[in-house]
Amino acid sequence: KDHKRITVLYFITISIFFAIGGTFASLIRAELLTPPGDLVSSETYNKLFTMHGIIMVFFFLVPSIPATLGNFFLPMMIGARDLAFPRVNLLSWYLLIAGGALAIYAMIAGGVDTGWTFYTPYSTTYSNTYVITTALGIFVAGFSSILTGLNFIVTVHRMRAPGMTWFRMPLFVWANYATGLIQVLGTPVIAVTLVLVFCERVFHIGIFDPQLGGDPVLFQHLFWFYSHPAVYIMVLPGMGVISELISTFSRKAVFGYGFVAFSSVAIAVIGFLVWGHHLFVSGQSLYAGLVFSFLSYFVAIPSAIKVFNWTATLYKGSISFATPMLYAFGFIGLFTIGGLTGLFVASLGFDVHVTDTYFVIAHFH
Repeated sequence: KDHKRITVLYFITISIFFAIGGTFASLIRAELLTPPGDLVSSETYNKLFTMHGIIMVFFFLVPSIPATLGNFFLPMMIGARDLAFPRVNLLSWYLLIAGGALAIYAMIAGGVDTGWTFYTPYSTTYSNTYVITTALGIFVAGFSSILTGLNFIVTVHRMRAPGMTWFRMPLFVWANYATGLIQVLGTPVIAVTLVLVFCERVFHIGIFDPQLGGDPVLFQHLFWFYSHPAVYIMVLPGMGVISELISTFSRKAVFGYGFVAFSSVAIAVIGFLVWGHHLFVSGQSLYAGLVFSFLSYFVAIPSAIKVFNWTATLYKGSISFATPMLYAFGFIGLFTIGGLTGLFVASLGFDVHVTDTYFVIAHFH
């Protein structure tokens, strides 16, 4: 139950998931080399991009940094002996393994073809693939995410060393703390949503099926209420890493520490208010679309603060072009491009035309 040894377990696990997800990605790209479907059938292609998305999002990206670097460094950075709940930390690894095993079983048994988003009514009524098994795998892995986030929050609140005040904490700790908030508040929503998909598929109770008086767009609201904050679960710990790298390799304290720290928390909070930008073409009201569009621009501000402050930290610093620093530069460039394309798709008029095109795929990758 030592946090460092659990880190090693997690690292091996997510490396395996990354290899599996990467294999699916390679098969997708190989298929797309030529216009006709000459490598796999269209049904198999649908399963490939679905399983690529599910493995990469739920089993690699979400646990990738918090469960490895977060687990390893967070207690040391605040002067704690271990995380607040060492056994729960180990349990969360077992849950990830259990969820991953279910998802991989579903893939071996025949896969799932709904897209990683499980959109209804296809996932609840029409798909004849292993939707329930895969959803159960994600459901179980979700508890791993919740417990990790809970552990981080309690550790930061209760186990800081004497003198380690909130504004002396490293920015990596702030980033993981904000991530923990999203994990604890957001993940139960996707868990309940998947339970509803299960009930709809098995018992036909009419939550999402319009023929039974349900609303398929309700699923999209529930799904994205978790899955937009989830992209911040994926990127916030990475931003924490970059804050440490920029500071270390330019031999300077991060410019505007307080702003960078609070921008992590601001992203975690505002990230819960923008899910509707995934529904611009779903028939939600124009008024709702305008509100979500405005909020989507608003959430870009804390991210921009980070980029500006990293750049300001570099100014007149004693910069060392070591390999980690080169990765940090690469991150800032890629993140800026990803952020700018995010401003495009946050615009109602533009998004209507690029929804379901490669523009969106390029943006979120």
